[in-house]
Amino acid sequence: MFPTSVIAHQLGSGLHGLGVGAIGFDWSSICSYLGSPLASPWFATANVAAGFAIFIYAIVPIAYSTNLYNARRFPIFSDELFMSNGQKYNISAIIDSNFHLDMEAYEREGPLYLSTMFAMSYGIGFACISATLVHVSLFHGSEILRLSKSAFQENKIDIHTKIMRKNYKQVPEWWFLCILLFNIVATIFICEYFNNELQLPWWGVVLACVVAMSFTLPIGVIRATTNQAPALNIITEYIIGYVYPGYPVANMLFKVYGDVSMQQAVFFLQDFKLGHYMKIPPREMFLAQVVGTLMSGVVHLLTSWWLMNTVPNICERALLPAGSPWTCPGDHVFYDASVIWGLIGPRRTFGDLGHYSAINWFFLAGAIAPFLVWLAHKALPQKQWIRLITVPVLLGALSDMPPATAVNYTSWVIVGFVSGFVVYRYYRGWWSRHNYVLSGALDAGLAFMGVLLYLCLGMEHISLNWWGTDSDGCPLASCPTAPGVESVGCPLY
Repeated sequence: MFPTSVIAHQLGSGLHGLGVGAIGFDWSSICSYLGSPLASPWFATANVAAGFAIFIYAIVPIAYSTNLYNARRFPIFSDELFMSNGQKYNISAIIDSNFHLDMEAYEREGPLYLSTMFAMSYGIGFACISATLVHVSLFHGSEILRLSKSAFQENKIDIHTKIMRKNYKQVPEWWFLCILLFNIVATIFICEYFNNELQLPWWGVVLACVVAMSFTLPIGVIRATTNQAPALNIITEYIIGYVYPGYPVANMLFKVYGDVSMQQAVFFLQDFKLGHYMKIPPREMFLAQVVGTLMSGVVHLLTSWWLMNTVPNICERALLPAGSPWTCPGDHVFYDASVIWGLIGPRRTFGDLGHYSAINWFFLAGAIAPFLVWLAHKALPQKQWIRLITVPVLLGALSDMPPATAVNYTSWVIVGFVSGFVVYRYYRGWWSRHNYVLSGALDAGLAFMGVLLYLCLGMEHISLNWWGTDSDGCPLASCPTAPGVESVGCPLY
């Protein structure tokens, strides 16, 4: 309808814009970042929808239209890193042979710039961290203290725990401690032995473990009550970026040990909770987790190695054909983060030496928001819906954006609304019998079809080209709108 309008393309693009009216029918695009919408309670889905709407339809457009941080020189949505003139940043020019920052080259190239949505998403991430701590303290603090005390009082054990202890042997604590100590010692040894390559010193491993342990409880509480888990990656990047700047590989490792280990702990707790209520023997559950983790690590490593050696130009967007599935959006953002937080460092981006320093005020905003909700709940206790406003979910759902795009969220919210509100309210019997079975079937079918399509078509280099796989029809969505900024395929303002 508006083939030459950059604004129209920015509004309508679900991949590179605000995604107004954009929806997707591919289950992998729906559940790839937020999990299955069928397994999300409606109040959590509503929080995600509200956070997404405020961010994508208010914060980002206002920041872009007011040219905040020279926003119009860059695409409204992009995970690329830019120079002040709107051109892509040449990272290779500022890194030396040892993967350290070359300060002279950096001074010559100039500071790093981000797209509007990328910069604002970091601000939302800052707010989510403080909001999580404040929300859990206000709404669950007394309950956590009460349950912590009752855990040592045998006379207050619930019926499920009594049944489990009566019928099954429990997992000894020393099993967990042995695995923990072994992995910490092994990680420290590897980081010290290969320090020239991995860059992370032994104290970085210890600090990452402390961060993971500190956030497991608050993140676990949010996960248990909403089926959504705020991300911890930004705070780990922030900490090591300030403490140990100029080392991108060390930053990535610290994030993995601090964030991914916490996520894995929460998933394991989730499994044990399921096993507790399903009366699955704890020791069998423990062994399944250990064996599954070992198998997963080996399979992921071998698969990644195989793909890197068999798929030409994998993850190289400029060299891949249009519509290629090997663009690696998550890995691209992971790399960008290593540059922003590790190589250049937060001080030169979000600190006193950077031009995004004002974004740190999001920490304060995130801490205040749950407090306002708590005050409203105390003032109006009869309004039960106020307590369902979960600021960490409202903010944390956006932590995957980018690499997640607008169409991932709009589709997820629509499916979640149909399942959690419409079907649950008007077809409760069907929902009770089939909702979670359908969710599992869609997830399993997606995994099987992914393998089948690759074996049958991908290995033979056969691609299915039709209108449903031809991007989103908005090629100008990635164009800048500032006067004088040139970009290939874009009109010049």
